[in-house]
Amino acid sequence: MEPEPIPVTFLPGEFTVAARVGDTLLDAAIDNGIDLPHECGGNCACTTCHVCVESGAEHLSAMESVECDRLSTADNLAPNSRLACQALLVGGPVRISPQETW
Repeated sequence: MEPEPIPVTFLPGEFTVAARVGDTLLDAAIDNGIDLPHECGGNCACTTCHVCVESGAEHLSAMESVECDRLSTADNLAPNSRLACQALLVGGPVRISPQETW
């Protein structure tokens, strides 16, 4: 039996997609045709996939030190900032907004 899909909503357009436990936010975007910038290919070597988690942060993996270090160099850093390539879905709905338009 497959686990329930996890709804991930990309704001401001309210694009909600179905993702899987263990996917990153970047995986959810790419798998569903959402153009989320990721110049380093999702390797935590840049900040182009910087997003803000508007709700559901508790449904994401904890931020590891490598992500925290990389985010410290990002423009427009906010308390709810994450790198989409590093934030793993662990269950439950998540809503994110971009630092740039999708």
